[in-house]
Amino acid sequence: MKITTVATTPFSGQKPGTSGLRKKVKVFSQPGYLENFVQSIFDNLDGQQGKTLVLGGDGRYFNDVAIQIILRMAAAAGFGRVLVGCRGILSTPAASAVIRKQGAFGGIILSASHNPGGPDDDFGIKYNLGNGGPANENFTDAVFKRTQEINAYRLVESADIDLGRLGETRIGDMLVCVIDPVADYAELLESLFDFAQIATLLARPDFRMRFDAMHAVNGPYAHAILEGRLGAPAGTVVNGTPLPDFGGGHPDPNPVYAADLVSALADPNSGLSFGAASDGDGDRNMIVGKGFIVSPSDSIAVIAANYKLIPAYAKGLAGVARSMPTSCALDRVAAELGISCYETPTGWKYFGSLLDAGKVTLCGEESAGTGSNHVREKDGLWAVLYWLNILAVRNEPVAQIVREHWRRFGRNVYSRHDYEGIETAKADKLFAELRQKLPTLAGMEFAGMRIKAADDFCYTDPVDGSRSDRQGVRILLEDGSRVVFRLSGTGTEGATLRLYLERYEAEPARHEIPAQEALAPLIALAEKVAGIVEITGRNAPDVIS
Repeated sequence: MKITTVATTPFSGQKPGTSGLRKKVKVFSQPGYLENFVQSIFDNLDGQQGKTLVLGGDGRYFNDVAIQIILRMAAAAGFGRVLVGCRGILSTPAASAVIRKQGAFGGIILSASHNPGGPDDDFGIKYNLGNGGPANENFTDAVFKRTQEINAYRLVESADIDLGRLGETRIGDMLVCVIDPVADYAELLESLFDFAQIATLLARPDFRMRFDAMHAVNGPYAHAILEGRLGAPAGTVVNGTPLPDFGGGHPDPNPVYAADLVSALADPNSGLSFGAASDGDGDRNMIVGKGFIVSPSDSIAVIAANYKLIPAYAKGLAGVARSMPTSCALDRVAAELGISCYETPTGWKYFGSLLDAGKVTLCGEESAGTGSNHVREKDGLWAVLYWLNILAVRNEPVAQIVREHWRRFGRNVYSRHDYEGIETAKADKLFAELRQKLPTLAGMEFAGMRIKAADDFCYTDPVDGSRSDRQGVRILLEDGSRVVFRLSGTGTEGATLRLYLERYEAEPARHEIPAQEALAPLIALAEKVAGIVEITGRNAPDVIS
């Protein structure tokens, strides 16, 4: 086997964000750009010789080109085998499932998640560890350091692999196995839920669902599981063919980008009882009932509260975890169940050590990510099946289940305002000035609301002791309300300011007040404290969810 060494020079800005490195396709397609980053990953591995690597992605533009390059480099790095999804397809949760089931050394996932795809849009890459979860900050920091000093990358010259045909071939000494991307994952999900009961629900003439795959990776999975194994009628899955540009859409399952699904569930003539959607790489979800959108924060709380209805979790939950910006609705469920609720920074990698240590069973993020200890990633279809299992057992509509949950635990009225593509300098200025104000905010009153505390969230991992600082500015009010400011790590242009607003309402008579109306005083407080309009020039958020 002949290994070719190619001289290279570093590229600036190859620092992984919340979940890997994300840039425009035009950046990644520069000669040596992808190669430098992949080589920097491999240079930080130890013991991969002869071991198995899992490789695949969400099918977006440039995935096929990147996979061929990575295969040649994996052969040069000494891997003995690569499992690659047929046609390069492998959802993020499915990749985690394959890594874990096959005992792989690790995996490379090619996706920019919920970001748009196409030649002028976004591409991404991340490395997952042998537990199936995203690499931790120590590893990604080491990868970034290596990208700044790299002077060569290595590959084995070979013809392209036919990714459309299942089977085995070789690149040098390395075996390449093109696998069914659905099989291992579907088998795992079937072991968790009562498929017979869900199938009975889907066969009822009075129950119809729609799953919008958004022309993203979960199309093949939803066809195979919902319409195949569970017998949902043909046509239940819409936009089910993965496309390199997601059909020109934005594969983010929220009320703005999945508006057609929301409208269909709001139409009394549609005959639909339940709707769901997932994102580009299949790890996020949206749950919709008749005229009722379930917020992700409420969704994980309802999931936890109904654990006894699900075969895999009925014996009890070890604990639960949520990201810091996610509402405290999950905390209230955990308190009643007498289990721990951990608050972590944003990013699924922070849940990994808790899951591996057996401290938690369920995890959730406000950004439409929910999951459990079955894999080490958030999992869109898992969440949909969990809800279907609840519906099958309780025989109640989505809205009734959520409203009963509010009556039992109170409602954490919640919303996220996204200001996208802000000039980086303006975003940095906003946060610098906001952080300077933190010591002076406690005790101040705004429209009758008193600030109890204000800080910049930091987290010490209870398992490995690692510390993560500056994870988001929190303003905590005496009545339990919260305002959180955070810069997103998932964009590729400028900066995205995320403003999280939360107000607890125990009185059932006030549960139906529209969220933005209930949160209006907090929105005004956020503007007064941070000066969003003055600094950014934005009079309103781009997306409200």
